Amino acid sequence: MPSAIFDTTRLFRNPARIVFDPEKGCVSATISQDSFPEHCRIIGTLPGLYPEWLGSRAFVQTHNLRFAYVVGEMARGIASVQMVVAAAKSGLMGFYGAGGQSIETIERSICEIEAGLSQGQSWGCNLIHSPHDPRMELELASLLLARRVRRVCASAFMSVEPSIVHYAFSGARRLASGAIERPNHLFVKLSRPEVAAQFLMPAPEALVRNLVEKGALTPEEGKIASVSPVAQYVTVEADSGGHTDNRPLQSLFPIIFRQVQEAAAQFGPEHAIMIGAAGGLGTPAAVAAAYLLGADYVVTGSINQSAVEAGISPRAKVILSQAGLADCTMAPSADMFELGVKVQVLRKGTFFPQRAAKLYELYTNHTSLDKIPLTEIQKLEKEVFRKPIEQIWQECAEFFTRKDPEELRRAESDPRHKMALIFRWYLGSSSHWPIKGEGDRVMDYQIWCGPAMGSFNDWVAGSFLEKPEARTVAQIGLNLLEGACVFVRAGQLRTYGVPVPQQAFSFRPRPLRT
Repeated sequence: MPSAIFDTTRLFRNPARIVFDPEKGCVSATISQDSFPEHCRIIGTLPGLYPEWLGSRAFVQTHNLRFAYVVGEMARGIASVQMVVAAAKSGLMGFYGAGGQSIETIERSICEIEAGLSQGQSWGCNLIHSPHDPRMELELASLLLARRVRRVCASAFMSVEPSIVHYAFSGARRLASGAIERPNHLFVKLSRPEVAAQFLMPAPEALVRNLVEKGALTPEEGKIASVSPVAQYVTVEADSGGHTDNRPLQSLFPIIFRQVQEAAAQFGPEHAIMIGAAGGLGTPAAVAAAYLLGADYVVTGSINQSAVEAGISPRAKVILSQAGLADCTMAPSADMFELGVKVQVLRKGTFFPQRAAKLYELYTNHTSLDKIPLTEIQKLEKEVFRKPIEQIWQECAEFFTRKDPEELRRAESDPRHKMALIFRWYLGSSSHWPIKGEGDRVMDYQIWCGPAMGSFNDWVAGSFLEKPEARTVAQIGLNLLEGACVFVRAGQLRTYGVPVPQQAFSFRPRPLRT
């Protein structure tokens, strides 16, 4: 095979000719400009391949994108205004990380995104499940509707909630042709088939009726909700940072893909449902594999935390850029602590996972703070909290007085709940410290991270993307897409019988123009 085939720039952008050599009885490939012996004959041609062609054409056209590539919604504004704007200007779609942010902060960020994008580029915002504060969900849904945010990704939901249905079907109408028009695009990120099943059918009748009675939906919108699947886009989340079930994408995706196909057949073409892939996407090979599994679009997450535009401190970005494949672990989550729910975090360079696990152990083994041995309390105050527990409780009381007084009333009658709130103070604060770059709290950093970060770091080692200051969200995305094309092309050639060697399945990061 001519060496030109391994020039990855030419490998997929130029047509490839499949050539048969009758004297040697073998098949090889050439780039269109390359010559080959006269006695050989062309037996096939593959047209040029471009990153813009990966994924679903319908997805790209619907959202006026250049690429079927989404920059995921990392909470607490880590998926920042700057990241969303940079992604959109590069032909990608970005979701703002609204999780853990106040309504005022979210609205201000929406205004900043709108000001930064003047050419109608597509972007979205996150709506994260808040089991301790359902009012926040409804308030955020109302804000997103009022601000005409047309793309929302609902994440961490285990069931269909009023906030989702309110957003999904507000403004829905049936056209004169009989077709249904839904101006709001609802993406649902999930990792379990039983959860997917709920979003691939109409919302519960009682829930819809209640929204209509309250005036959140009009009677017409309610009728449409009763016959339409809730989700228009289902993102299959495999082994990822933050909330995750640690499932391999190649095992999970086909199951939910089948569910999506069955729902599409049941509801018909007017209720088209697209499917995306997320989790573990840190190399061109992984991105190519996701598209070949049938993903209409891909979603990256952990790797973007080390990007220039990420709303996290430079100190944390350096730590992320040094992470290896095995440097992640599961730890108790702040938002679902009492339920025993865990999130995947970085363990390298921090004691947070061990300390969070210890707090959950104490919570499960004791009914109140008074029941915990004094030596344990003293150790917590000295090594973990670094302040007296009473001071922490005062901070909690001030916070919940403003945010949710019901939590304080529960704590007064339930000592175990009071203990949970104090422990959640540490879990919540530890996710703020890496964002702010608190130098004296490095060993308590809670950084949500999946194995994609380690695989990405391994791939970019020795390249210009090795340094955090070069990792713009555009260069990360474009290099992954460019590299994915190399893998797809090499796979095509091998599938057609060309003896493609291993070095054809390789792509090194390089600065790319947007």
